[in-house]
Amino acid sequence: MTAIAVPLALASLVLTSCVNDSPDTVVVAGETATIQGSGSSAQLGAMDAWRADFHKIYPGLRIDYRANGSGAGVRDFIAGVTSFAGTDVPLKPNEQALADKRCRGRALHLPMVVGPVAVAYNLPSVRGLKLSPTTMSGIFSGRITQWDAPEIAADNRGARLPHARIQALHRSDDSGTSHNFTTYLKAAGGWPYQPSRAWPARGRGVAGSRGITDAVQDTPGSIGYMEYGFASSAELQIAKVKNAAGEFVALSPESATRSLTGAEMVDKNGDLTIKLDYTTKEKGAYPIVLVTYEVACRKGSDPLVRSFLRYTAGNAGQSYLSLFGYAPLPPEVIAKVRAQVEAMT
Repeated sequence: MTAIAVPLALASLVLTSCVNDSPDTVVVAGETATIQGSGSSAQLGAMDAWRADFHKIYPGLRIDYRANGSGAGVRDFIAGVTSFAGTDVPLKPNEQALADKRCRGRALHLPMVVGPVAVAYNLPSVRGLKLSPTTMSGIFSGRITQWDAPEIAADNRGARLPHARIQALHRSDDSGTSHNFTTYLKAAGGWPYQPSRAWPARGRGVAGSRGITDAVQDTPGSIGYMEYGFASSAELQIAKVKNAAGEFVALSPESATRSLTGAEMVDKNGDLTIKLDYTTKEKGAYPIVLVTYEVACRKGSDPLVRSFLRYTAGNAGQSYLSLFGYAPLPPEVIAKVRAQVEAMT
């Protein structure tokens, strides 16, 4: 495993590796080539921007992507319904075996997006809510049920908290965001269940990142988790989260990037995954982030898949991710991703 070095100023991050952005496939004028992908809703903002820009560059090439959740995307890929999958959690061993069988070779993980996870709430009378991981575990497990509970009051000394019932919202679908969120709560906050893509606790379930964003926006007294891009676009109030250094940190692409300090990249013959450190003591680090992987066949992949992944990993695809609430991949990670995309056949 290789430790990931992270620059502290995103403004100074310049990705200079050269990538051949020309498409691998030739499209006859007037015709359109299309591939299908599905999976992670966490990366939907990035994927929509990528698809639109890619189509402008290559009008004859089109990418269709269905944000049906990481688990469903993996199942689609294994079944051969799609040419690539987006997942916020590396494949389980049995899923990897099935994906390899589908590919007649290795199915690769290619890290492509770092997505900060926001904890958003609908409590107009409380600005700048602060939450420790232990308090969040209590809220989302159903143990803490009132907004003026002693645990929340201890995190927000001097704040006037309403005596109102908490409406805790979670993803109802097979969600990589849920897996990452519960992995964080388990590591940092004493979450009483095993991390899972399927929500294990009580509360109200809502499908998809966009669905849970809308539900928080429409439900007074609610709290939920979703990717930063969704929360910021909806102008939701986002809680400051206590990190392992003892700081309550506001979410931003910069503070999320700081949390990658201490993360480790695992390279298994070109299959790339990132092991996050949810208890990093890096100053100013917002601790809840996830990595979205594109899963594709190393050999026998559609030339259009290779063209699209070359674009998403290239300077063009990575350069504007922060505009949509994502954090760019560190340079040494994206360099390895680019090398693996170039090696695909």
